[in-house]
Amino acid sequence: MANFSKSNVPRFSVEVYQNEYLPEGGREVNAIVTVTSTGGGTTGGAPLMAGAFPAADRGTPPGVGAAVVVMVDCSGSMDYPPTKMRGARDATAAAVDALRDGVAFAVVAGTHVAQEVYPGGGRLAVADARSRAEAKESLRRLSAGGGTAIGTWLRLADRLLASAGAGIRHGILLTDGRNEHESPADLRAALDACAGRFTCDARGVGTDWEVKEVTGIASALLGTADIVADPAGLAADFTRMMEHAMGKEVADVALRVWTPVGAEIRFVKQVAPAVEDLTGRRTEAGPRAGDYPTGSWGDESRDYHVCVRVPAAGIGQEMLAARVSLVLPDPAGGTPQVLGQGLVRAVWTEDMAASTSINPQVAHYTGQAELAQVIQQGLEARKSGDFGGATAKLGRAVQLAAASGNADTAKLLSKVVDVVDAATGTVRLKAKVAEADEMTLETRSTKTVRVKKP
Repeated sequence: MANFSKSNVPRFSVEVYQNEYLPEGGREVNAIVTVTSTGGGTTGGAPLMAGAFPAADRGTPPGVGAAVVVMVDCSGSMDYPPTKMRGARDATAAAVDALRDGVAFAVVAGTHVAQEVYPGGGRLAVADARSRAEAKESLRRLSAGGGTAIGTWLRLADRLLASAGAGIRHGILLTDGRNEHESPADLRAALDACAGRFTCDARGVGTDWEVKEVTGIASALLGTADIVADPAGLAADFTRMMEHAMGKEVADVALRVWTPVGAEIRFVKQVAPAVEDLTGRRTEAGPRAGDYPTGSWGDESRDYHVCVRVPAAGIGQEMLAARVSLVLPDPAGGTPQVLGQGLVRAVWTEDMAASTSINPQVAHYTGQAELAQVIQQGLEARKSGDFGGATAKLGRAVQLAAASGNADTAKLLSKVVDVVDAATGTVRLKAKVAEADEMTLETRSTKTVRVKKP
């Protein structure tokens, strides 16, 4: 384990959990890499004196530490029932209240077009008592009408966030319906354009939205996704999201994985607090090294599963299979700052007990990744009428959730199936399932429970 720190970023530590022993001819090395960030600096703190850019004289503030754009669905369906629009206004007001002084922010109304509600003029305001009051007053103008084209909301948020020159750039997006007024390709293009430029938490309110759209937005932009089935819960959820965003202290951190000649990366996945496959997001970072994006960090800990295929070797040989580093790019284009580093090793042995033992952390997260997969497969089978396949997959999910102690997922599963025997995965599909319960299970299927470290 190694860790590094500077005064303007949190302190990062990197721990590697693995069974480094391979049998003769063995080539696959698995490791869980735990990254922890603590005791951060003030990158996202109070970057400007409150009131330094009063709303009456506003222009985009230069070089703020953090900027947030809240995107609120104002399509026609938000009036059915009217509690959705009221809930969205209240939630956005609560999010504004949770902004720290000095943070740049804007509110966007989203329909088939995107419109800046506050402060207007393609700029951002700086949070203080006056701008918060003005922003909340402007929310009275939010009304439902029009269609849904989420890609336009994201592109406007990107332009606004880029104008601030902020280190921490974050979006919060709320929708209640399907993205029906632009093509899937348009939304994909917007996500591709915004990826790496800001992070975004996405929420679906009610039950008329598409889970894969909302989770796809959060996945592409390294944020969280969730359902708020009852609009009355929006204000509390928005407050939590904004408080979490305000805790971020350093952005654009990458997981850099170097491998020796002859070795290749099979995959890199975040496995806690949720499963997110980062393999396809690699960007080259010099000879035999690649960067995988991790987004913004505050005081938190995350786990990553790194799988490397190494050249076969003889008994008694050993090698460095991978070097995993946390790196922070230099805005001036110079050498990135190394925030922490860990080593993944391979040792070939004839000791069968050593080489066949599965590291508990690797085993746990392999099971959690399978849990997420079989839940999604089971729900798809149920929707398509393959009830036998659905029973088998969701039964396996119940078994994995019970074995790993993932009580939250087990509780969600119990609303979709009747559990006969959790240990063996014996279940019966419920004849009637509330749509909100099914969508909650699907939306939260990738959330994992952390393994207890030895």
